Amino acid sequence: MNARPFFLLLVLLWAFQAAGQGFSGLGTSAEGFALPDPDYRFDFPTDHGAHPDFRIEWWYVTANMTGADGRPYGLQWTLFRTALAPGAGNGWQSPQLWMGHAAVTTPDAHHVAERLARGGIGQAGVTADPFEAWIDEWRMAGPSVGDVRLTAQGRDFGYDVRLIADGPLVPQGVGGYSVKSDEGQASHYYSQPHYRLAGTLNLPEGAVEVTGTAWLDREWSSQPLSADQTGWDWFSLHFEGGDKLMGYRLRDATDAPYMVATWIAPDGTPTPYAAGALQAIPMQAARVAGRDIPVRWRLTMPTRGLDIEVAAINPQSWMDTSVAYWEGPVTAQGTHRGVGYLEMTGYE
Repeated sequence: MNARPFFLLLVLLWAFQAAGQGFSGLGTSAEGFALPDPDYRFDFPTDHGAHPDFRIEWWYVTANMTGADGRPYGLQWTLFRTALAPGAGNGWQSPQLWMGHAAVTTPDAHHVAERLARGGIGQAGVTADPFEAWIDEWRMAGPSVGDVRLTAQGRDFGYDVRLIADGPLVPQGVGGYSVKSDEGQASHYYSQPHYRLAGTLNLPEGAVEVTGTAWLDREWSSQPLSADQTGWDWFSLHFEGGDKLMGYRLRDATDAPYMVATWIAPDGTPTPYAAGALQAIPMQAARVAGRDIPVRWRLTMPTRGLDIEVAAINPQSWMDTSVAYWEGPVTAQGTHRGVGYLEMTGYE
């Protein structure tokens, strides 16, 4: 192997693993980096682009799809940016590092691929207007964030789908300022949960035409977790009546989990809820990659009359990547019915 690519690989792996120890090198000091401001208001389309003065950022798409025969599928496309130091830099001097994850989940299989890249040399990046996010040959690109083509390929899978939004962008938290702990750690966070999707999955058994719904999460921060938080359980749910729910449960090594939520009306109007309004209780675990992972949950939210069970379509949806975690499509049954996605990090 050529020395420079080998060295680059080691640097990238070190950086992302350091940023993901228990998923929370994210709780270490953010000295020198910009910090989220509760008074900041989003500036679009500029904020669809990168924020190199912050330490960590992502463009995160999940999708629930069905084939012509009604079989369920899940899709993930994620571009992560992390920084060794603030600022964009030039060429090989850039401190910005990039990582891409792509996956397709079926009831019987979970296909995963990963890309690693160095910033400043054109291998990965994001432009805001027209919108394009890329790493190597993977692309999320279109005239705007509301109209994009999403592509990725792995050793045994690929996809090419179109996403068109039929609702507005949604700020998470209060005006996009999303608090993560009682200590006040926070991020800037917004979503586009209103995508309609159509396109093709390429799987070992052949091409599959799919339709469905998709959800984009955009988040940036420099210390989004507290030092004692070890990981999170994140839910995004589309209900049959048109309402949507985002909730995350941040696990603490010593105290009770910190959980907040946003209820999104069919017209896109968000109602943020402070810690405690939504409760998530693990109901059933599966043995996944040598770990016990909760793959069935009970979610309750009395203020919304919500009492549901959320279950994985494929319990073995393990992202065996440089920083490993569980990510896969789920169904919701109970007072509200629907589909969505669950991400769980920090399970050792």
